Amino acid sequence: MLPKLTPNENQYGAPVEAFIPAETTGVFTMPPEHRAVWERAKPFLHVRDNDAHTLYAYGLARALCAANPDADAGVVLPAILLHDTGWSQVPEALVLTAISPSGGDPELVRRHEREGVRIATEILESLGTAAEVVAEIADIISTHDSMKAAKSLNDALVKDADKLWRVSPHGIDTVMDWFGLDRAAANRLCSWRVHDHLHSDAARLMARGFSAVASIDATPERRELG
Repeated sequence: MLPKLTPNENQYGAPVEAFIPAETTGVFTMPPEHRAVWERAKPFLHVRDNDAHTLYAYGLARALCAANPDADAGVVLPAILLHDTGWSQVPEALVLTAISPSGGDPELVRRHEREGVRIATEILESLGTAAEVVAEIADIISTHDSMKAAKSLNDALVKDADKLWRVSPHGIDTVMDWFGLDRAAANRLCSWRVHDHLHSDAARLMARGFSAVASIDATPERRELG
Protein backbone atom coordinates (compact mmCIF):
# COMPACT_ATOMS: atom_id res chain seq x y z
CA MET A 1 0.00 0.00 0.00
CA LEU A 2 1.29 3.45 -0.91
CA PRO A 3 1.62 6.12 1.78
CA LYS A 4 -0.58 9.19 1.44
CA LEU A 5 0.52 11.12 -1.68
CA THR A 6 -2.14 13.83 -2.04
CA PRO A 7 -3.87 16.01 0.57
CA ASN A 8 -7.43 15.59 1.77
CA GLU A 9 -7.74 19.33 2.36
CA ASN A 10 -5.81 22.60 2.70
CA GLN A 11 -6.39 23.75 6.27
CA TYR A 12 -4.24 26.85 5.72
CA GLY A 13 -6.50 27.93 2.89
CA ALA A 14 -3.91 29.35 0.48
CA PRO A 15 -1.35 27.73 -1.87
CA VAL A 16 2.25 27.50 -0.62
CA GLU A 17 3.95 25.47 -3.38
CA ALA A 18 5.70 28.55 -4.79
CA PHE A 19 7.65 28.91 -1.54
CA ILE A 20 8.99 25.34 -1.48
CA PRO A 21 12.47 24.76 -3.01
CA ALA A 22 12.72 22.48 -6.02
CA GLU A 23 15.63 20.62 -4.39
CA THR A 24 16.75 20.23 -0.78
CA THR A 25 19.02 18.03 1.34
CA GLY A 26 18.00 14.39 1.57
CA VAL A 27 15.32 14.48 -1.14
CA PHE A 28 16.03 12.72 -4.43
CA THR A 29 14.67 10.84 -7.41
CA MET A 30 16.19 7.81 -9.10
CA PRO A 31 18.71 8.79 -11.82
CA PRO A 32 18.62 7.12 -15.25
CA GLU A 33 21.57 4.79 -14.58
CA HIS A 34 19.87 3.37 -11.49
CA ARG A 35 16.48 3.21 -13.21
CA ALA A 36 18.08 1.05 -15.90
CA VAL A 37 19.22 -1.42 -13.23
CA TRP A 38 15.84 -1.27 -11.48
CA GLU A 39 13.84 -1.97 -14.63
CA ARG A 40 15.93 -5.08 -15.31
CA ALA A 41 15.84 -6.23 -11.69
CA LYS A 42 12.10 -5.68 -11.16
CA PRO A 43 10.91 -8.89 -12.91
CA PHE A 44 12.96 -10.86 -10.37
CA LEU A 45 11.54 -9.02 -7.33
CA HIS A 46 7.89 -10.09 -7.35
CA VAL A 47 8.22 -12.46 -4.38
CA ARG A 48 7.03 -11.40 -0.90
CA ASP A 49 7.14 -7.63 -1.47
CA ASN A 50 10.80 -7.72 -2.54
CA ASP A 51 10.09 -5.02 -5.11
CA ALA A 52 8.94 -2.42 -2.57
CA HIS A 53 11.56 -3.66 -0.07
CA THR A 54 14.25 -3.07 -2.67
CA LEU A 55 13.10 0.48 -3.42
CA TYR A 56 12.99 1.44 0.25
CA ALA A 57 16.38 -0.21 0.85
CA TYR A 58 17.74 1.79 -2.10
CA GLY A 59 16.50 5.00 -0.49
CA LEU A 60 18.12 4.04 2.81
CA ALA A 61 21.34 3.17 0.98
CA ARG A 62 21.33 6.63 -0.59
CA ALA A 63 21.15 8.16 2.89
CA LEU A 64 23.89 5.86 4.21
CA CYS A 65 26.19 6.73 1.30
CA ALA A 66 25.64 10.43 2.00
CA ALA A 67 26.61 9.85 5.64
CA ASN A 68 29.66 7.76 4.65
CA PRO A 69 31.45 9.68 1.87
CA ASP A 70 34.24 7.10 1.63
CA ALA A 71 31.75 4.55 0.30
CA ASP A 72 31.43 4.00 -3.45
CA ALA A 73 27.81 4.75 -4.33
CA GLY A 74 28.52 3.36 -7.80
CA VAL A 75 28.83 -0.04 -6.13
CA VAL A 76 26.46 0.24 -3.17
CA LEU A 77 23.39 1.48 -5.03
CA PRO A 78 23.34 -1.01 -7.93
CA ALA A 79 24.12 -3.76 -5.39
CA ILE A 80 21.11 -2.91 -3.25
CA LEU A 81 18.84 -2.81 -6.31
CA LEU A 82 19.99 -6.33 -7.23
CA HIS A 83 20.64 -7.97 -3.87
CA ASP A 84 17.40 -9.94 -3.52
CA THR A 85 16.77 -10.93 -7.14
CA GLY A 86 17.77 -14.49 -6.25
CA TRP A 87 14.62 -15.08 -4.19
CA SER A 88 12.79 -15.34 -7.51
CA GLN A 89 14.54 -18.68 -8.01
CA VAL A 90 13.33 -20.11 -4.68
CA PRO A 91 9.79 -21.57 -4.57
CA GLU A 92 7.60 -18.81 -3.13
CA ALA A 93 6.08 -21.16 -0.57
CA LEU A 94 9.56 -21.69 0.91
CA VAL A 95 10.70 -18.06 1.10
CA LEU A 96 9.21 -17.37 4.52
CA THR A 97 10.47 -20.74 5.76
CA ALA A 98 13.97 -19.51 4.96
CA ILE A 99 13.67 -16.45 7.22
CA SER A 100 11.16 -17.59 9.85
CA PRO A 101 11.88 -16.62 13.48
CA SER A 102 11.08 -20.23 14.40
CA GLY A 103 14.27 -21.47 12.79
CA GLY A 104 14.87 -20.52 9.19
CA ASP A 105 16.70 -22.44 6.49
CA PRO A 106 20.31 -21.33 5.88
CA GLU A 107 20.60 -23.36 2.67
CA LEU A 108 17.67 -21.51 1.09
CA VAL A 109 19.30 -18.23 2.10
CA ARG A 110 22.53 -19.34 0.42
CA ARG A 111 20.59 -20.44 -2.65
CA HIS A 112 19.05 -16.99 -3.11
CA GLU A 113 22.50 -15.44 -2.76
CA ARG A 114 24.00 -17.71 -5.42
CA GLU A 115 21.11 -17.10 -7.79
CA GLY A 116 21.31 -13.38 -7.06
CA VAL A 117 24.96 -13.33 -8.11
CA ARG A 118 24.05 -14.97 -11.41
CA ILE A 119 21.13 -12.64 -12.14
CA ALA A 120 22.98 -9.49 -11.05
CA THR A 121 26.01 -10.37 -13.15
CA GLU A 122 23.85 -10.91 -16.24
CA ILE A 123 22.03 -7.61 -15.70
CA LEU A 124 25.16 -5.56 -15.05
CA GLU A 125 27.03 -7.05 -17.98
CA SER A 126 24.06 -6.31 -20.26
CA LEU A 127 24.37 -2.66 -19.20
CA GLY A 128 28.09 -2.53 -19.97
CA THR A 129 29.13 -2.13 -16.34
CA ALA A 130 32.89 -2.21 -15.72
CA ALA A 131 34.16 -5.71 -14.90
CA GLU A 132 35.65 -4.66 -11.56
CA VAL A 133 32.33 -3.13 -10.47
CA VAL A 134 30.44 -6.26 -11.52
CA ALA A 135 32.89 -8.39 -9.54
CA GLU A 136 32.54 -6.31 -6.36
CA ILE A 137 28.76 -6.23 -6.54
CA ALA A 138 28.66 -9.98 -7.13
CA ASP A 139 30.93 -10.53 -4.13
CA ILE A 140 28.67 -8.38 -1.91
CA ILE A 141 25.50 -10.16 -3.03
CA SER A 142 27.14 -13.58 -2.53
CA THR A 143 27.16 -13.17 1.27
CA HIS A 144 24.83 -10.25 1.99
CA ASP A 145 22.66 -12.34 4.35
CA SER A 146 24.74 -15.39 5.24
CA MET A 147 27.87 -13.56 6.41
CA LYS A 148 27.39 -11.36 9.47
CA ALA A 149 30.74 -9.55 9.23
CA ALA A 150 31.22 -6.89 6.55
CA LYS A 151 34.03 -7.35 4.04
CA SER A 152 34.27 -3.64 3.19
CA LEU A 153 32.52 -0.32 3.76
CA ASN A 154 30.49 -0.88 0.60
CA ASP A 155 29.44 -4.31 1.83
CA ALA A 156 28.57 -2.87 5.25
CA LEU A 157 26.24 -0.26 3.79
CA VAL A 158 24.43 -2.79 1.60
CA LYS A 159 23.91 -5.02 4.64
CA ASP A 160 22.76 -2.05 6.72
CA ALA A 161 20.30 -0.72 4.14
CA ASP A 162 18.83 -4.19 3.72
CA LYS A 163 18.32 -4.63 7.46
CA LEU A 164 17.13 -1.07 8.12
CA TRP A 165 14.08 -1.63 5.94
CA ARG A 166 12.79 -4.15 8.49
CA VAL A 167 12.21 -1.46 11.12
CA SER A 168 10.86 1.11 8.66
CA PRO A 169 7.08 1.65 8.58
CA HIS A 170 6.79 -0.38 5.37
CA GLY A 171 8.98 -3.12 6.81
CA ILE A 172 6.86 -3.43 9.95
CA ASP A 173 3.67 -3.50 7.86
CA THR A 174 5.10 -6.26 5.67
CA VAL A 175 6.45 -8.44 8.48
CA MET A 176 3.10 -8.24 10.31
CA ASP A 177 1.42 -10.08 7.44
CA TRP A 178 4.34 -12.43 6.82
CA PHE A 179 3.99 -13.98 10.27
CA GLY A 180 0.53 -12.91 11.52
CA LEU A 181 1.92 -10.51 14.14
CA ASP A 182 0.42 -7.38 15.62
CA ARG A 183 2.42 -4.18 15.25
CA ALA A 184 4.07 -4.36 18.68
CA ALA A 185 5.24 -7.95 18.15
CA ALA A 186 6.48 -7.21 14.62
CA ASN A 187 8.44 -4.24 15.97
CA ARG A 188 10.04 -6.42 18.65
CA LEU A 189 10.94 -9.11 16.10
CA CYS A 190 12.42 -6.66 13.61
CA SER A 191 14.26 -4.64 16.25
CA TRP A 192 15.73 -7.84 17.71
CA ARG A 193 17.00 -8.80 14.25
CA VAL A 194 18.36 -5.37 13.37
CA HIS A 195 19.85 -3.22 16.12
CA ASP A 196 22.72 -5.45 17.23
CA HIS A 197 23.63 -6.41 13.66
CA LEU A 198 24.36 -3.07 12.01
CA HIS A 199 27.81 -1.88 10.95
CA SER A 200 27.63 1.90 10.56
CA ASP A 201 26.88 4.61 13.10
CA ALA A 202 24.43 6.23 10.69
CA ALA A 203 22.46 3.00 10.33
CA ARG A 204 22.34 2.46 14.08
CA LEU A 205 20.93 5.96 14.59
CA MET A 206 18.37 5.55 11.79
CA ALA A 207 17.26 2.20 13.20
CA ARG A 208 16.66 3.63 16.67
CA GLY A 209 14.51 6.34 15.11
CA PHE A 210 12.45 3.85 13.12
CA SER A 211 11.90 1.61 16.15
CA ALA A 212 10.89 4.61 18.24
CA VAL A 213 8.21 5.56 15.71
CA ALA A 214 6.94 1.96 15.53
CA SER A 215 6.86 1.81 19.33
CA ILE A 216 4.63 4.88 19.51
CA ASP A 217 2.38 3.54 16.74
CA ALA A 218 1.60 0.52 18.94
CA THR A 219 0.87 2.43 22.16
CA PRO A 220 -2.70 2.74 23.46
CA GLU A 221 -2.15 6.49 23.66
CA ARG A 222 -1.58 6.72 19.90
CA ARG A 223 -4.28 4.21 19.01
CA GLU A 224 -6.96 6.09 20.89
CA LEU A 225 -6.25 9.16 18.74
CA GLY A 226 -7.35 7.18 15.67
